[in-house]
Amino acid sequence: MNQENSKAPRTNRKRKEGVDLGARGEPFQWCLGGALAIGLAMIAGFLVLIFWNGLGALYPKAIQLVALRDGTLLAGEIFRRESFRPEPHQMAEMDEAVREAIVRQGGVAERILLRTGNFDIYNEDFRWVLQAQVSQQTTPKELWFIERTEWGPFIGVIKSLRLDARQYKAEELTEALIEAAHKEAEQRRKRIRQLERGEISRINNSMEAERLALRKAALRHGEKAEEYLRAKRRYDWAMERLQAQYNELSLEIQKLREEDGKSQLVLSTADGQEKTLRLSEIVRMFRPNAMGVTARLSVYFSRWWELLTSEPREANTEGGVMPAIFGTFVMTVIMSLAVAPLGVVAALFLREYARQGALVSAVRVGVNNLAGVPSIVYGVFGLGFFAYLLGGHIDTLFFPERLPSPTFGTGGLLWSSLTLALLTLPVVIVATEEAVAAVPGSMREGSLACGASRWQTIRYIVLPRAMPGILTGLILAMARGAGEVAPLMLVGVVKMAPELPIDSIFPYVHLERSFMHLAFHIYDLGFQSRNSEAAKPMVFVSTLLLVGLVALMNLGAVSLRSRLRRKFMEAQF
Repeated sequence: MNQENSKAPRTNRKRKEGVDLGARGEPFQWCLGGALAIGLAMIAGFLVLIFWNGLGALYPKAIQLVALRDGTLLAGEIFRRESFRPEPHQMAEMDEAVREAIVRQGGVAERILLRTGNFDIYNEDFRWVLQAQVSQQTTPKELWFIERTEWGPFIGVIKSLRLDARQYKAEELTEALIEAAHKEAEQRRKRIRQLERGEISRINNSMEAERLALRKAALRHGEKAEEYLRAKRRYDWAMERLQAQYNELSLEIQKLREEDGKSQLVLSTADGQEKTLRLSEIVRMFRPNAMGVTARLSVYFSRWWELLTSEPREANTEGGVMPAIFGTFVMTVIMSLAVAPLGVVAALFLREYARQGALVSAVRVGVNNLAGVPSIVYGVFGLGFFAYLLGGHIDTLFFPERLPSPTFGTGGLLWSSLTLALLTLPVVIVATEEAVAAVPGSMREGSLACGASRWQTIRYIVLPRAMPGILTGLILAMARGAGEVAPLMLVGVVKMAPELPIDSIFPYVHLERSFMHLAFHIYDLGFQSRNSEAAKPMVFVSTLLLVGLVALMNLGAVSLRSRLRRKFMEAQF
């Protein structure tokens, strides 16, 4: 009996241990940990994909000279390889030798995508080539990769170079001679650009300012008034002076372009078609098959420098994205400056001043629901309220001489920032309310007991200790606002904005101008480009830059939040 009684407690103990395993939630703990691991793996994979493709997109690749069985010669970079199973009608269009090769491979064909360039000659940037059609594939060192200001890259060989009246044949050319001639032509191109975008642009702005001043005098005083006549005499004198300056600069540009026409490079494609280029049309030229790692890295970093400091070209698929980076940063900063005070003030009123009841609860429900409204709705509201209503009234009151051309009555940087401020306002309000509610009530009571007013308590006790949570909401708002595209398409973002919102022309900051944005730039490259394959490298590079820019801005806010958190934790102890 004693032995039987001693076994029973062990059985019950085991049963209890089995029940305790579920009660402690260990299976659910493993599920939660697994879900976290899967989420982190997905994020890590996404970042690896962006970094791998973004960082490698600008590295110069070898140029392949591909000879096909029918005698066709193609030169280009291998963009990617893939295997596929041809359809019967595709097999019928192939040569007999190609069909036999595919049949030997089990009906699976391999093909490569060559970036042949030379769009102005072939009317295409890429060409698919079946591996079974290739009779020979080499990497000759005489092939050049030439990046142009228009028509994309040119891939081929140099036939001759004409400098002024002298013609250099291919065997007489050296890389030093070509590089020196190209640098001289590049300086001319930069000088022409400086004159057109700088001095002539300032003259045009001055002419427009004089015209607007005359029209303003006509609207205010009438065309027969003495004030208008004085303004007309001043306008005539200023226009005569500005026109003389304009003619002088135009003459200088004409001379530079005439010199440009004397420096030409005669090129030939792999199949023998010739093309003549002015040296000033060439941005960069090199022979990748004759370059070592150091030379390739030099080209790689020069491309990155161009990307970060220059404007796009060739339908945004080449060149730089500096205007998009600048526009994204400025818009995010203005949005943050607008949403932070509005969100904090609204949250403080709801939590500290408003009497809690049905009305305040309804307001909170409304704020939470606003966070789920589609972003395009905010774009429509921003266009209608900010641009057409508010901007239209500003134009009528302060810029009547510019009408019917709108100044603030259309999409621009200011209206885009305010629209995204409204979009992210619920995030800041909710985060601020939670941060304010987390401040212990005993600290409020102690402050009030010492004779401080409610506002003094909020300012010196509540707000400083809630600031880390407020900054958390602002970080989330910045991350969401920087990546939005749909509302920006309605209220100010454009495909190409040659003029930055900040320049040397008075009043120096032009918030009414349209601007470029990295997120819209990615959308434009991926869905609006004439060739999605040619735009794919720039899509990854722009995505990498957008992620990096948002990370840098968030890093600054996170570091500030950490300092504030440490400061108040030390003060408590």
